[in-house]
Amino acid sequence: MSDLSTSSAITISFATPADVPAIVRLIHALADYEKLAHEVTGNVADLTEHLFGDRAHIETLIARVDDVAVGFALFFHNYSTFLMKPGIYLEDLFVAPEYRGRGIGKLLLQRLGQLALERDCGRLEWNVLDWNQPAIDFYERMGAEIKPEWQLCRVTGRALTELASS
Repeated sequence: MSDLSTSSAITISFATPADVPAIVRLIHALADYEKLAHEVTGNVADLTEHLFGDRAHIETLIARVDDVAVGFALFFHNYSTFLMKPGIYLEDLFVAPEYRGRGIGKLLLQRLGQLALERDCGRLEWNVLDWNQPAIDFYERMGAEIKPEWQLCRVTGRALTELASS
């Protein structure tokens, strides 16, 4: 695939173990963008284990421009009890700011949509921060319906430990 405006080669592929340092670099850039850098606690070894270990938990697509990793989509399967089908949950989609506007995010989402269909999934879903209007606008242009009535619930750290032991 190619970006006609710059004639740079854009490719989308599944991550390999050799890609993990680049993914970690992009995760740090995403955290900086979301003003959440203080929440990044993992490392290359953790991500490698979760992507490629005996019990892989996640998958990642990598976007490259001229063989340089410039974006990623990290995802995993979930399940819809109402549809009685698996789904794909997109945990993070990120394209480095200097590469935005070239269709890379669209290509990553299109590939995820293709995977969802290939895997007989009933849906592809993700969350977006309410202040991130450029992302909201992008997702709506891609056909996403923003579901304001659904609120994310999260239990972490001490609350998770307490929940598990109660």
